[in-house]
Amino acid sequence: MRHAAVASLLLVLAACEGEPTYTDGLPRRPPGGEWIEVAPGGDTICSRGTDYRFYVRGGDPRRVIVDFQGGGACWNASTCSAADALFNDRVGGLGAFLGFLGSGVLGGIFDPNGDFADWTIVHVPYCTGDIHWGNARVEYGPGVTIEHRGYVNASAALAWVYSRYPDPERVFVSGCSAGAYGAALHSAYIADHYPSASVAVLADGGAGIVTDDFLTESLPNWNAQPGLPPFIEALQRPLDELSLPDLYIGIGRHFPSLRMAQTGTNWDKDQIFYFVAMGGSAAEWSSRYRTSLARIEAAVPNFRAYVPPGSVHCATPYPYFQEREVNGVRLADWTRRLAEEDAAPPTVACEGEGCCSDPVCDACLAGDTRAHCGFCDTWIPGYATECP
Repeated sequence: MRHAAVASLLLVLAACEGEPTYTDGLPRRPPGGEWIEVAPGGDTICSRGTDYRFYVRGGDPRRVIVDFQGGGACWNASTCSAADALFNDRVGGLGAFLGFLGSGVLGGIFDPNGDFADWTIVHVPYCTGDIHWGNARVEYGPGVTIEHRGYVNASAALAWVYSRYPDPERVFVSGCSAGAYGAALHSAYIADHYPSASVAVLADGGAGIVTDDFLTESLPNWNAQPGLPPFIEALQRPLDELSLPDLYIGIGRHFPSLRMAQTGTNWDKDQIFYFVAMGGSAAEWSSRYRTSLARIEAAVPNFRAYVPPGSVHCATPYPYFQEREVNGVRLADWTRRLAEEDAAPPTVACEGEGCCSDPVCDACLAGDTRAHCGFCDTWIPGYATECP
């Protein structure tokens, strides 16, 4: 069922204190600055059968962020049996999430003092191993049964958003890692539902560089084909015949006013790890990444990219989001422009030797101990083979 149809069933037109009342039994939108947990129930579920929930921070109802959480992926008996080593397989309670915010592990777009402090934020957690695309129950082997229901869970979260925030002026769709793919796919549904809103999407750390074997042998396990937007003719092809650039190009051409963007470091260690796990070569990843960006930008006038040096995976949900700078342009400022201005900011990307000096990783090597520093220990000379 289309998101808009689900939302229309939930919305009751009788007004109550300036906001409609609802028949779904779920919470109303929260007041400004307050976080709530929403457990949608129904067909939503996490990979190993536990309950699904999402989180909402109240803010300006005219300015809404829909953020898709990352957390790895699984696609066969080996990758899916490793408990939560390769992917998030459950959603914690709101208290745990707020604990990450309070401890400083999370920041970026969630920063209560940052550029998006007055925006409503809907954070869509991830626990299905299918980049928010799946709708299947798969038995990979004895004791390894996975509910790949990422598309179902995301659809339920969006149905709640559509009913509680019926007429936003601006919607910013974001996502880190696996969430980057969720942001890209579901941005089409969001743009379709809000035709009068200014919509932008930033996919962080999800370049979609995969092997041919993954496309033909593993991706079908998620049953993502039915989740491709039926209203975009260019995407009505078998999923294993589509690349991630095809997805961006199809969505971007269908919605010419949708501002689409990617960000990710030139030698993203986490993306390289998964590419190698699929059978790819680490040495090929960076050039394939840049080729992919160039292909999308050549085909979609409203597509942009922000490519920093280094190997750190994701930036938008983390405190160093404010520290990232390439060619004199801060990622935080670039992202704010993408979300708030009707014209997408120009592409910003490191080139040549400029890709060989990463201030974020330099700080780690000089003694910074934050969690992201684990991505910095091998990028030179390991992945960045062109660097001295």
